[in-house]
Order: sequence, then structure tokens, then C-alpha cells
Amino acid sequence: MKNWQLLRQDPQLWDTFLVREQVIIAIRQYFSGQGFHEVETPLLVKHPGTEPFLEVFEAKLTDGKGKQQPAFLLTSPEYAMKKLIVAGLHNIYQICKSFRNGEGESGRHNPEFTILEWYRSPGSYLEIMDDCEPLLQHIFLHIQSWKQVQKSGGEPRLSTKVLPYQGKQYNLSSPWEKISVAEAFEKYCGVSIDVLLDETLLKSAAKVKGYQVDDSTTWEQVYNQLLLNEIEPKLGQEKPTILYDYPASQAALSRPKHSDPRFAERFEFFLGGLELGNAFSELTDAAEQERRFQAELAERKVSNKTVYDLDKDYIDALKEGLSPTGGIAVGVDRLVMLFADVSDLREVTFFPVADVFETE
Repeated sequence: MKNWQLLRQDPQLWDTFLVREQVIIAIRQYFSGQGFHEVETPLLVKHPGTEPFLEVFEAKLTDGKGKQQPAFLLTSPEYAMKKLIVAGLHNIYQICKSFRNGEGESGRHNPEFTILEWYRSPGSYLEIMDDCEPLLQHIFLHIQSWKQVQKSGGEPRLSTKVLPYQGKQYNLSSPWEKISVAEAFEKYCGVSIDVLLDETLLKSAAKVKGYQVDDSTTWEQVYNQLLLNEIEPKLGQEKPTILYDYPASQAALSRPKHSDPRFAERFEFFLGGLELGNAFSELTDAAEQERRFQAELAERKVSNKTVYDLDKDYIDALKEGLSPTGGIAVGVDRLVMLFADVSDLREVTFFPVADVFETE
């Protein structure tokens, strides 16, 4: 049964689905209070992201004379938003749809999803870290207020910031846990920083742990296996966790860390088993960014992903000068899951892909 049919059959389900509306209201309240501008950028673009492991939705743009050119649904509004920063805006945010093909449908993924991105300029990933805590706390208090008014019709009385989610209690109050990637590998895998950054040593460490490793296995494959299986499940188990300073190769749009360029100024944050956001101190070096884009596009070609040109307009914007900037992408659907206390995004998405395309 499709969600619109379930809602018609059981009107009590509206309380869960309408959490989405309240999360978006709270997001806009927070950024308005911070003096941000809300912007809109195209969803249909000529040059989508170059990430080698993401597939895109391809279309054709036809003009009035029947001439066609390739067009794509974006994977993130990032490039266009940073062009607006170069143009003269500073603190901006956007709530929009983004699209990623080939990932399939699951309780945590939908090919079409809602994304929140915001940027502070001048700023860095540190200022973005400082936004995450009050933003989630504001959403929490707004949702709790809305639920209590819905339930009793009276004014809410809130004294804690403890979020119930799937039978556990999570403390959203500050400060959140912060741990670097190197510290996390040491703590949860027993892998030192020297082992982490050496392909031969890291492969040996993974083999000892029982992972399948051979001559064709890359450093990145081993790194991702350990990160996904040994580290991420341990994060955000009592309160949100910020995992920061990723190896430089894992942050194509991020600037290197000044004190240790082996790492990049990138962080992700986690809660309740969900990865919620991915942030950078943005790379502002046009030549380096173009080099990274070309390398990723070459990797896409080798991997038989859809091939297209890089966004030269974005490179031109960087040449004009992007001031030091921090930015983040946050999955709104996963935020809604948290605050609605559901484990499957299909329970808070009016029209998941399975309802639209009747997939298995």
C-alpha cells in the first residue's frame, strides 16, 4: 500500500509525516535568526559533481529549435552556492532536492532526497561545527514544543535536551563529542596514524582483523572498510559525535589542514547510527581544484560512470576569489527520521521511489 493510501486509511499517521514540515520550519527559524540569506539554485545543471562513486540522472535539454544538449539532475547545490559567495553573498543556506542514481532504495537512501546546505564566509569547518549544535538543539525544542501543543493545547515546559530515538536516549546538549579520524582509528581499530597512512601497513592490519585483502585491494578500499565497519557504528551512541580531519585524499573539495597537510579540514557528524552531515573548509585554490576534478572525472571514466565535463564556470569563480569559507551538506530526511523516531525514511517521505515507480 502506498503512503497516500496509508494516510487516508489511518489519519493518525499524519502526526509522524508532518514532523518534516516542522523540521523545515525550525531550520528556517535558526538561519533567519543567524542573519543568513536563503537562496535557490538550479536543480537541472550542465555540470554535476565529479565524485567518482556517485551516479547521476541524465536528461536532455531541448531549446525552441529542437537543439539538444546534455543535462543532469544535481547531486548537490554546492557549486552554484559558492558562486553566489564569490558574487558577494556571505552567509547563505538552501533547502532543496538532490538526486543520486544507482544507490537503490533502502531505509536510509532514496534516489531523490532533501538536502540542507549552508556556508559561512569568511569561515571554516570550525564555524560550521559551532552551528551544528545549536541548530539541532533548536529543531529539538521546536519539535517538542509542537508535539506538546498538539497533545495538550497548552504551553510546553521543556527542561532537557534528551532525544528519544528507537528505544534509546540521546543527549543533544553541548558540548558534543569530537574525535579526529586518526584518534578514532587508534581507539576503535588499534591502528596508529603511521599505519593508517601507509597502504602496505594498513592492508596488513586489515588482514589481521579478518578482512579480505589481496594485491588488487587499494588503500581507499581498506580505509573505507575499517571506517564503515569498525568506527562509524561506535559514533553518536550517547550524544552526537563529530568525526573530523579526514585523510586528504578523502576530501576533494576541502582545503588541507595547515598544521598537517596529510589531513583535510573535513568533518561528519553522527547520531543514533545515522551519518547526518558532511562539512569542509572549502578549497579556494582554482588550480588545485581543477586538478582534483580532472582526476575524479578520469576515475569516473575508468569506473564506467556517466562522463561529462567539469564545471569550468566554477573554476572561473575560484579564480575570481573565494574567501575562506566553511560549508556543510545535511540530510534533511535523516533529521526527520530522528525527530519522528522512525528507523526508515519511507515512514516520513510522502512519495518514496517505491511508491512512484512501484519498485521491488
